[in-house]
Amino acid sequence: MNMNRGKLIGVGVGPGDPELLTVKAVKTLERVPVICAPKSSQNKPSVALSIVRGILDGRKDEHVTIEPLFPMIEDKKALKSYWAGAAELIINELDEGRDVSFITLGDPSVYSTFSYVARIIDDQGYVVEMIPGINSFTGCAASAGITLGEKDEIILVVPKVDQRLEELLQHADTAVIMKTSRHSQMLEEIINKDPRDKTVVSVQNCSMEDEKVFDGFAKKGKYLSTTIVKFNGNQDH
Repeated sequence: MNMNRGKLIGVGVGPGDPELLTVKAVKTLERVPVICAPKSSQNKPSVALSIVRGILDGRKDEHVTIEPLFPMIEDKKALKSYWAGAAELIINELDEGRDVSFITLGDPSVYSTFSYVARIIDDQGYVVEMIPGINSFTGCAASAGITLGEKDEIILVVPKVDQRLEELLQHADTAVIMKTSRHSQMLEEIINKDPRDKTVVSVQNCSMEDEKVFDGFAKKGKYLSTTIVKFNGNQDH
């Protein structure tokens, strides 16, 4: 193995507000020579890159930014091709002895595109590290001013609304449902079936300049929409 190869570092940049970056993330972004910032479309800038732009613009040394395309599609075969392409771009830099910071919204270990590419690169014997970030749902809870779990309450986190949700809710004291603007009607129907007293709060574009926090369900709009449901039926008052 070439001991001079660089390492891949997954850097969680938090939910949106640059002030929610960790100190370790900032220090890493200030020194690593290559920043990998995937984007979902050629015509749309990377949200993660916009969060760290101030740090990168303030650097005095030279650095390179690569922006592989990770489209929001369901075709697994096509997605694997995009992941492999991104891995190849990163490996080219690692083989030159340069570390690469792969920036990702929230935390790199939670529903992150980083995981797919990291697996490919790790399997080829490169060093892979992660720097945790504030994830979206704890950011949403802070914005909404509510706690997610107390004592031995069970927190359920699901990435989307589908047929599994109704059964899972039976075991949850708090449910965090991500990407809820896509299936708001289905979510509302499922939640309303539960007989327990409940509080429902939705957050769109958490901690960003256009953040919106409101009671009830996310009827339409932003991709970055999260709904938090707190069930009160199991609490002792």
